[in-house]
Amino acid sequence: MLLYLTEYLAKYHTAFHVFQYLTLRGILAAMTALALALFIGPHMIAMLSRYQIGQQVRSDGPQSHLQKSGTPTMGGGLILVAMGLGTLLWADLSSRFVWILLLTTFAFGLIGFYDDYLKLVVGNTKGLAGRYKYCAQSVAGLCAAFALHSLHQSPAETSLYVPFFKTVVVPMSTLGFLAFSYFVIVGTSNAVNLTDGLDGLAIMPAVMVAAALGVFAYATGNFKFATYLQIPYITGVGEVLIFSATLVGAGLGFLWFNSYPAQVFMGDVGALAIGAALGTIAVIVRQEIVLFVMGGVFVLETVSVMLQVASFKLTGKRIFRMAPIHHHFELKGWAEPKVIVRFWIISFLLVLAGLATLKIR
Repeated sequence: MLLYLTEYLAKYHTAFHVFQYLTLRGILAAMTALALALFIGPHMIAMLSRYQIGQQVRSDGPQSHLQKSGTPTMGGGLILVAMGLGTLLWADLSSRFVWILLLTTFAFGLIGFYDDYLKLVVGNTKGLAGRYKYCAQSVAGLCAAFALHSLHQSPAETSLYVPFFKTVVVPMSTLGFLAFSYFVIVGTSNAVNLTDGLDGLAIMPAVMVAAALGVFAYATGNFKFATYLQIPYITGVGEVLIFSATLVGAGLGFLWFNSYPAQVFMGDVGALAIGAALGTIAVIVRQEIVLFVMGGVFVLETVSVMLQVASFKLTGKRIFRMAPIHHHFELKGWAEPKVIVRFWIISFLLVLAGLATLKIR
């Protein structure tokens, strides 16, 4: 909305033309989302505490987690509010990419909210049944994939690009694009949700990945940069930078309250939405494989759960002391802050590796 206001004001003073630059609007969007998160955070935490919407801790997990019982959760709503307002204020609202991202993110957030509501308010310890939860995610993911395909304006928007190889481009059929995009969006959503088990463990890698995807969005939407870097050029995709920036700002604002020891937890409402947002951005900027690299911590957490379940069903034995794998390291004696920071360091290195694919072709 502010973009249109500055366009109008630019008629009377040329200084307002500066707001047309994506980089400036990206910075302002991140700062706006951060300020909103910091302002709303204490009020939301107080409200969640007042209504006794607190975390339920598994008795079979690390004993150090028992003290977290009752900590306010569903704090992911804070991230969604800050992201939504920041995007509406600074993005070009005529962009199809912006609206697909907003609708997809809030759809997954609504699924997570209902799951959290059943567990924490209604008192249903299992929450939304797995099959219904996955079905709802599938519908939302497929709708996002269908929207991206039906509104695409160039072959580049539906082709698979392989990093490190400048000439390896795989055109995808309609069914192939829908299936692959669905896998990326729903898979990333669940991967972030599995990672969200320690104070700040999921949000900081998500922030770093979002920032890197914002760089990809900016380069992909700029013809000169895209040509020089030999990545696909997609008209209008630069506006995705604004959305990515709000995720960065809102995520950092949430981390202010979620850092160890956490004052509030994200809950499914935040984890499912953030994961879906990252997956959708990657599909839009055609960097799904790079997302797999940069989000390596999310992949590791997911694979650890899959291996644990498969091993126990096939052999009756567990590979890890507990899954997801961050609990395994806790049970080995690592202090929670050490696990968190080490996973952050790994994420930082993986994000750098992902960014390196921009130049290494």
